[in-house]
Amino acid sequence: MKSTTHLILGMLALTFGMEAKAQIQLPSVFSDGMVLQQNSKVAVWGWGNPSETLMILSGWNPGDTVRTVVDNQGRWKAEVPTGRAGGPYTLEVKGGNDSRKVSDVMLGEVWLCSGQSNMEWSANMGIMNGEQEVKQAACPSVRIFHNPKQGADTPQTDCRTKWEVATPESMRKTSATAYFFARYLTEHLKVPVGILVSAWGGTPAEVWTPAEIVEKDEILSKNKLKDYPWWPIKPGVLYNQMIHPLVPYQIAGCIWYQGESNHENAPSYARLVSKMVEAWRKDFGWDFPFYYVQIAPHTYGAKNNTPALLREQQELMLGQVKNTAMINISDLVENVKDIHPRNKRAIGERLACLAMDKVYGQFAGAYESPRLHEAQVVKRNLEVTLEGNFNTLHSTTKKVTGLTVVDGTGKQVTVNARLKGKTLQIPLRGLKAPYQVYYCFDEATIGSLRTDAGMPVLPFRTEKIEVK
Repeated sequence: MKSTTHLILGMLALTFGMEAKAQIQLPSVFSDGMVLQQNSKVAVWGWGNPSETLMILSGWNPGDTVRTVVDNQGRWKAEVPTGRAGGPYTLEVKGGNDSRKVSDVMLGEVWLCSGQSNMEWSANMGIMNGEQEVKQAACPSVRIFHNPKQGADTPQTDCRTKWEVATPESMRKTSATAYFFARYLTEHLKVPVGILVSAWGGTPAEVWTPAEIVEKDEILSKNKLKDYPWWPIKPGVLYNQMIHPLVPYQIAGCIWYQGESNHENAPSYARLVSKMVEAWRKDFGWDFPFYYVQIAPHTYGAKNNTPALLREQQELMLGQVKNTAMINISDLVENVKDIHPRNKRAIGERLACLAMDKVYGQFAGAYESPRLHEAQVVKRNLEVTLEGNFNTLHSTTKKVTGLTVVDGTGKQVTVNARLKGKTLQIPLRGLKAPYQVYYCFDEATIGSLRTDAGMPVLPFRTEKIEVK
């Protein structure tokens, strides 16, 4: 009799446990203090009792109830319309015997912020004017969802974190670049801004890309990555745990600061990140803006000039992947021996100026760096013309820094140039055709060329230039 009673009690406990697990659940990205993308149809999802009908009620639109049914695997998803920026509101999911309510919900702009250490870098790690910036970090219109550094071998559906309001305590431990980006946006757009921070120092782009994409690619699968005990290198492991659980949360776009750990495999970088972006956009359901930082001058001590080749690959992406843009930060480097430029405020704000212009149609400040347009021999000069949204060039030093020419004999010569509008005029005295012009095409040179708005020129190398 006693064994039968124990069996019945055990079955009841098991049944009760199954029912408890089947109650309405939400992923951690739907937690108090969250920001939802304004003027959109946002995905809301979770888990529940199979076949149960759920009602989703939004505080910003109390007259509109969205209904959805939990599928036979206990999952549900719905699209909920949002209005213009504002809050705080509530978001409630109701079933027959259970409900979940999320409070302090804001409608505004949501950005994914990802990459390696320069994106991860926080005030706690040491930034310019760090303590002063921390003291001024009370900003309730900025909300932070900081993903912990964890990897997984398979795609995950949730992560262990929560939304936080920007305070001195929360700001000092999260991405400084992302925080300054968000703060600039909220101050200029006058709307709440939420940042989804998924960053891990030292990580190559392979770990942020779905594993099958890397493993099935005949070029990417052959790349060799250094194995270290303190960061992951296995393809897909951070995508699985630090990106996939956020899908398909509605975002306005993504900022990306990464590349240093891929310089030894530079020739395939544009291919790799292009495929990564394509995969992320497929997951999130649209071709969101993808804006990124070109890696800064730094003394890597690398072979075969791979940091310069990596920067070249980053620029190539602009022509290969739609809705992308890049900023250069060479003018913000204080010490080329430090791979982490400490002026994170200026970096975040330059990215924000890019977003303000490209996404929100408001020019808030200069951000664009000139690019190489063409190079040709005109009379006794090499004329190198740059393109971009600027009027004139100038040099911060009397002689242009970072400019060299390799001539037909293989001789490399440091040269000066006359600056005329958007053109560099380089005298050809003592040089033999064909010519090839290089600007800051090495590891660590900080060039002196600036636009009239103070933006640095992108590093470049020309093709060989023949005399016509």
